[in-house]
Amino acid sequence: MGDALRQEEHEPFDIPDVLPLLPVRDLVVFPAQVVPLFVSREISLSAVEQALARERLVFVVAQRDASEESPQAPHGMYGLGTCCLILRQRKLPDGRIKVLVQGLVKATLEEVVEQQPCTRARLRKIHELPFEAQGELALEAEALGRSVKTHLEKLIATGRGISPEQLLVLSGVQDPGRLADLCASSLQLKAQEAQEILEQLDPVARLRGIHERLARESQLLAMQARLQSQAKEEISKTQREYYLREQLRQIQHELGERDEKAEMVADLRKKMDARGLPEHVAEEAGKELRRLEAMSLDSAEAAVLRSHLEWICELPWNKRTEEKLDLAEARRILDEDHHGLLKVKERMLEVLGVRKLKPEGRSPILLFLGPPGVGKTSLARSIARAMGRSYARISLGGVRDEAEIRGHRRTYVGALPGRILMGIKQAGTMNPVFVLDEVDKLGSDVRGDPSSALLEVLDPEQNHAFRDHYLNLDFDLSQVFFIATANTLDGIPHALRDRMEIVELSGYSEEEKLAIAEQHLLPKQRAEHGLTAEQIELPPATMKEIIASYTREAGVRELTRELAALCRKVALQIAEGKVAHARLEPRDLQKLLGVSRFDALATELEETVGGATGLAWTPWGGDILRVEVTAMRAGRAKGLILTGQLGAVMQESAQAALSYIRSRAAAWGVAADFFDQHDLHLHVPAGAIPKDGPSAGATMAAALASLLTGRPCRRRVAMTGEITLRGRILAVGGVREKLLAAARAGVETVCIPQANARELSELPASLQRKLEILTISTLDDLFAHALVGGAPVPRVAVATAG
Repeated sequence: MGDALRQEEHEPFDIPDVLPLLPVRDLVVFPAQVVPLFVSREISLSAVEQALARERLVFVVAQRDASEESPQAPHGMYGLGTCCLILRQRKLPDGRIKVLVQGLVKATLEEVVEQQPCTRARLRKIHELPFEAQGELALEAEALGRSVKTHLEKLIATGRGISPEQLLVLSGVQDPGRLADLCASSLQLKAQEAQEILEQLDPVARLRGIHERLARESQLLAMQARLQSQAKEEISKTQREYYLREQLRQIQHELGERDEKAEMVADLRKKMDARGLPEHVAEEAGKELRRLEAMSLDSAEAAVLRSHLEWICELPWNKRTEEKLDLAEARRILDEDHHGLLKVKERMLEVLGVRKLKPEGRSPILLFLGPPGVGKTSLARSIARAMGRSYARISLGGVRDEAEIRGHRRTYVGALPGRILMGIKQAGTMNPVFVLDEVDKLGSDVRGDPSSALLEVLDPEQNHAFRDHYLNLDFDLSQVFFIATANTLDGIPHALRDRMEIVELSGYSEEEKLAIAEQHLLPKQRAEHGLTAEQIELPPATMKEIIASYTREAGVRELTRELAALCRKVALQIAEGKVAHARLEPRDLQKLLGVSRFDALATELEETVGGATGLAWTPWGGDILRVEVTAMRAGRAKGLILTGQLGAVMQESAQAALSYIRSRAAAWGVAADFFDQHDLHLHVPAGAIPKDGPSAGATMAAALASLLTGRPCRRRVAMTGEITLRGRILAVGGVREKLLAAARAGVETVCIPQANARELSELPASLQRKLEILTISTLDDLFAHALVGGAPVPRVAVATAG
């Protein structure tokens, strides 16, 4: 076919060798094709203007990359295009120009001769001679032409491809190259496919490419028709089933029966629409609902799906409580519900202040640490009321299964969400005050470690996408105000403790308990027992007697029970008509509550040699610790005997105290062979209770010094402090609790380490007035003040708490 093609010598139009270049996107113009073009780019507008000003001829070529806004010739365009004549042009209101062009002849882009004001290129025009072939090539061309026309007829029958008028025009075309060009311009080909056909200069090969594409299109149409037929049959089947279901529904309605599944599905869909689920939740719930709709209600999986969907619908995905950020009102509510606790209340007001300045900020995660009965849980409820948030609480004491936190997987029989999502559902909002009670009493076993599961719940970087095993959907916990409560830090893993801000709540003094009883406990008990303020009256003296003689605790739970007992007895007397009004004096308590359970411990003690009073911290508050030492002739023990269930640390403190005492024995006039001739027995009463800790070292040293010097310890002096072998006294913990215990026991003077002096400024003023608090740095200072006959140590001045 090489002799059939040559460079054009005589064209129907006098086409110059240099023409304006008009790049087009996603379009290929063939010779003899008339096509409209919309021109909007500056370079294209300039090309059209140049063509209209001269011969009305442009070189139209397709871009290689349709997304390129300013293609550069020749690299950004194909090398072969079509010389076109602009037949008409019209300006549009949006600034574009609509031009109608007719393809004339193919041409190749040789070089760019000008870039401004438009791109002008030198071309080499290609003219195809009429097809004149003999033999097999002619037969192939005729066969391809007939087959192409047959495929076009099939396309017209399906409503696709070209119009019947176009087919009529094509039926009279015998030249294979012209037939291929006309077909290509009439079919909806991709730009790359059309360019391949345009660049094919062999007319038979070009027609062969058109035939292959038409054959593939015919096959696709046949496949599409078959699929549509199957779909139509399926739709007919669906319509038939719908018709039968409607008939069944009408029959059930006439018989008074209900379609339970349809009602259930409709009810669930209504709940999902009303709840306004997040997009990812709505998508998953929709899939589950469609699965449920296709199941029988009698299947086990249907019950699981239904329960899962009901949980999704019941959780408050988008519901939030509007916070009250009135600081004055919040302070009033906190003061109304709780007496004292100034530091805790101030911390809560700080939270509200921050929320007022930055409402979208994260809520803090707090740990209320303190002995039982000091109001940790009730304080959290007051915080919720002050903030205007809903309140939720779960108790974690004794929880050993990780699934209690994260939920059970739905594959297990009786699976349920974890307690976290149950609490959120109970609260009904995404931002409640959520109390994790008794977090220090979590356990662990083969079913997992619940404290590790809590790490995700209490981590601000993770809890915005908390995933419960049962729900299996991300749930946002970042707006929840978590408050954990604990009696001690010992049972809380360090990683979990690190995620919470610790707020300590110590025990109450006698004056604070009196105020709490008068303002909160007694009015509440009167209301619960149907009494009025006129029917039962407890003077302050009576209340103080109850606190001192019938309770000994850091909190107020036992005091609440004693007041409840008084109210019950008075209610019984009023119900029987014996009295109409009861004013209870201290002398009446023994008759109503029995003999007093506690006396001031210090008043029971005599000034005996070898005895000293110490102070101890326990998870339930402070307590008094009595240490006794005696000496006896050496026996089999040969040394120091320790009794009273003392722990390892306490035993080491006793050995350290003895070592220091022996180093000072000569200065006190003790015989050199005393320790060889005698055994020492140190005992701490209440032997059934295990005891441990370093703060009893000072008390043990004082008891040993009293024994060896023969000077008794003063009966109303108590002490605490860790000691060294050189007689220094180190700081200890739980000073407030220990001082409260000393005040409850009737102690008048307390010796504490000098290093703990900074804590005295935070003590209540009433406690500082009741106790003489001395700070000591060495055992010699302690002996000088605690042992009878020693020189008193001046009292240190401390700031009052106000």
